[in-house]
Amino acid sequence: MEPHGPRESPGGPWEGSSLPGAWPSSALGQAFSQILHQFAGQESRRDKARNAALEDLAALLEAKECDRLFEGSDASLRGMPEMLGQVVKALGKYAAPAEEPEGRGDRHSEVAEKAAAVALLFLKLLRKVEAAKNSLVCPAWKTSLRPLAGPIYVFAVTHSLEQPWTSQRSQEVAGQVLALLLQVTDCGSVAGFLHGENEDEKGRFSAIMGLLKPELNKDSWKNNPATKYVFSWTLQKVTRPWLSQHLERILPPSLLISDDYQTENKILGVHCLHHIVLNVPAADLLQYNRAQVVYHALFNHLYTREHHLVQAVLLCLLDLFPVLEKALHWKGDGARPTTHCDEVLQLILTHMEPEHRLLLRRTYARNLAAFVKRLGILTVRHLKRLERVITGYLEVYDGPEEEARLKILETLKLLLQYTWPRVSCRLVVLLKALLKLICDVARDSSLTPECVKSALLEEATDCLILLDHCSPGRVKGLLAKIAHSCEDSQVGSCIRRVQQLSEGAPCDAT
Repeated sequence: MEPHGPRESPGGPWEGSSLPGAWPSSALGQAFSQILHQFAGQESRRDKARNAALEDLAALLEAKECDRLFEGSDASLRGMPEMLGQVVKALGKYAAPAEEPEGRGDRHSEVAEKAAAVALLFLKLLRKVEAAKNSLVCPAWKTSLRPLAGPIYVFAVTHSLEQPWTSQRSQEVAGQVLALLLQVTDCGSVAGFLHGENEDEKGRFSAIMGLLKPELNKDSWKNNPATKYVFSWTLQKVTRPWLSQHLERILPPSLLISDDYQTENKILGVHCLHHIVLNVPAADLLQYNRAQVVYHALFNHLYTREHHLVQAVLLCLLDLFPVLEKALHWKGDGARPTTHCDEVLQLILTHMEPEHRLLLRRTYARNLAAFVKRLGILTVRHLKRLERVITGYLEVYDGPEEEARLKILETLKLLLQYTWPRVSCRLVVLLKALLKLICDVARDSSLTPECVKSALLEEATDCLILLDHCSPGRVKGLLAKIAHSCEDSQVGSCIRRVQQLSEGAPCDAT
């Protein structure tokens, strides 16, 4: 059926293209071949020809002859699934966003319009598949769906997420395409669609990674700005134990995206690497030094001043350390070797001391306690620098939420618990810093909420109690001299609490 008449070149519908030569010989196959030629050939550069091809395809899918597409019994329709797969790929490419210079948003509305039109065609096609699935005379619908499912999925994810090239309409229709695709394939979720709903089902993750692979190399991955988001979003849906078998496919693109000069891409790549670290067994990551490669890629990002990137990198590193340390063997006959965690903490402390940007200070402070907890007693290697960082950060007001100072107090509490044998020689420095903080908070007349002030005073008081346990009686003795002369009620309350609760044995080395 050809509503707009033949538009093929004199040499035939596939002359001059790279299309297979064994397409169906039926009239239906010829019609699809002609539509495919209009998208694949030079004529596809003209908007009128492309729009006409879309209209032809819409009319063709409405035609009664198309009800036989997925029967599988008609010899004249042999090869039709592959033909439809090529048509679906061509439509996806037609609606794909192109790389745009900064400030060029006019093309995005065109992409959204194209996506909405293509999505409607995919809905019609999937409804044909669903009808064949529900019919007793169409047993071959699963085989026919196989070449369609991957390209339709990539299209649906490209346009269903909120992006510069999508509109509310295109997101809505693309979401319907994805929902119908899951329904037709009997999948309850995207994750089930990708890795299979049961052990016997293979899943489609490998096929989709195969579709994305040509667009995920160092020369082409920026040609289509949607590719990295489709890859990342799809990767996040596949978890243990299914992800490890695809490690060779997913690790190189993740490293490539994280190594970009744009911060947005770096963060996206780091999130992909973090997902891999969490969902691939340590043995697989250690094989061929993969974990070391990931570590060095992440470590280099710590020299940046983008707080969002630093936060993503530190979280990923904290989950990578247990993997890396599986390769270390301590025989117990000497000092424990320094670890990757030591190396990272040393660099963080180097950056923390002179740092004046509030957002970066908060990011470093937010993650410092996790490093102390990770190293435990071995934190004594960094005790001198930690003391300088902690006292320096406790002096600086951090805004109404006081996130940095609260997190530093949390770090100090852990430090006192893990390294208590080495604390007594630092008692005076830490005591002065904590008392100064308590006095500053008590006299604070800024917009800091009362709940934040109370939290600061409580955390500082807890640190004083731990400090007294680490040097039995010394803190309580020093505070006794000022308890009666203190005029501020909040400061006096904190001191009395320390005197009342500073009883018992020294801190345990946990």
